[in-house]
Amino acid sequence: MSVTARRLSNFEMLYGQLEALPANMRGQILEGELVAMTRPFSPHNMASLRMVQQLTPFDRRSGSSGGPGGWLFQMEPELHFPSIFFEKNVLIPDLAGWKRERLPRVPRTGYLELAPDWVCEVLSPGTAGLDRGLKRRIYAEAGVEWLWLVDPDRQSLEIERWTGTAWDSILTGARDDQLQAPPFEGVSLELALLWEDVEGRGG
Repeated sequence: MSVTARRLSNFEMLYGQLEALPANMRGQILEGELVAMTRPFSPHNMASLRMVQQLTPFDRRSGSSGGPGGWLFQMEPELHFPSIFFEKNVLIPDLAGWKRERLPRVPRTGYLELAPDWVCEVLSPGTAGLDRGLKRRIYAEAGVEWLWLVDPDRQSLEIERWTGTAWDSILTGARDDQLQAPPFEGVSLELALLWEDVEGRGG
């Protein structure tokens, strides 16, 4: 039996390093660079969880009972997008959502290549620059339409929509605002729930 050796591509080598990260680390490949960081702290996790809970009425098939439906959500999905500077970008947003006509079911794969319709990044001091900068640009290039930026420290939400040429600021909210937040109008989003049970924050 003969064995043919194959040289790993630069992406494959970086992805191998990403997979070898310890369990308390999360890695992304952004324009040819492996970016590793520790798992987020509890206020970050609380904001993500409470956001998902409030959007649950949309996470059903259209026409089913309990809400408007029409969306499919994932927490920390691994996304693979083409890169104009490197072979692939690998991103892990905090939350992502797809319209069900585009993604009826979650594939049995370790990652998704179909760009979400909506992405939510929960900011922290160590990731805010990346989320507002490089990742924001990559989301635009991949065709993500909606970007939400949640800041637990400032207790704020920023909603942006990609127009095809630029990110357009649609709506901002803070502290205990209740919002009809696109693209999820129809359910009143209570911002206070995102941080009310965090020590030293909220009510």
